[in-house]
Amino acid sequence: MTTVQTTGTAIPNRLLGKRIVVTGGARGIGASIARRSAAEGAEVVILDRLVDEGAAFADETGCRFAPVDLTDHVGTAEAMGSAIAELGGVDVLVNNAGILRFSPLLDISVEEWETTFTINTTAMLVTTQIAARAMIAGPDPAGPRRGTIINLASMAGKTGGAGQGHYAASKAAVIALTRVTALELGPSGITANCLCPGYVLTEMGAATRTEEDVALWSTYSPLGRLADPADVAGVATFLASDDAAYMTGQALNVTGGMIMH
Repeated sequence: MTTVQTTGTAIPNRLLGKRIVVTGGARGIGASIARRSAAEGAEVVILDRLVDEGAAFADETGCRFAPVDLTDHVGTAEAMGSAIAELGGVDVLVNNAGILRFSPLLDISVEEWETTFTINTTAMLVTTQIAARAMIAGPDPAGPRRGTIINLASMAGKTGGAGQGHYAASKAAVIALTRVTALELGPSGITANCLCPGYVLTEMGAATRTEEDVALWSTYSPLGRLADPADVAGVATFLASDDAAYMTGQALNVTGGMIMH
């Protein structure tokens, strides 16, 4: 099996001076976003429950790390507040953390449903509220924005997916939450967008991924491959930059053409 690994090219100083918080930043898409953001000049704090991996990533990249369990909403709010205080403010929030567990619709338990929504959607509300209040309270910057929020949704939030009823529903909620965030916070100079990746070669999907799965899903993309986390990170850092100052309320597909709209 051959996969194309893309790394992307950091644009020096594009995010210079930006203060960024990334949830779920210890590995996968979140780590790739944090790494790329730091390479482009941002100060980055990652929040994650993976203590050893988060600390190692921080040591490697120069990012800062704060442990947090996103199922604990009080703890999440405290960690978010501490991260913002450490940075001296926040310009960009990347709500990346999420879980995916496959289960047929008729077998999904209420506990599974609630856990998925707690991490994928409710924690996002908590971090957004904390970050947005800090953005609004901060001084007006020279640029057109006081802050930006980037949420990680999924192709499944638009198309659904067999065995993903709870996951797909939570990601559809992320898309709706992003649009409401854009509408309500736009007058305060805050933009909000979400990314809808397709099949990304991350650790999260490794337990359910076989070579046959990868080969099959690769045929669904006109590019003939699946995404590397860096493919998503490149779009995320564009949204974090001032180049995207007039974009808000969008749910951008990063699917290699698996969805075209």
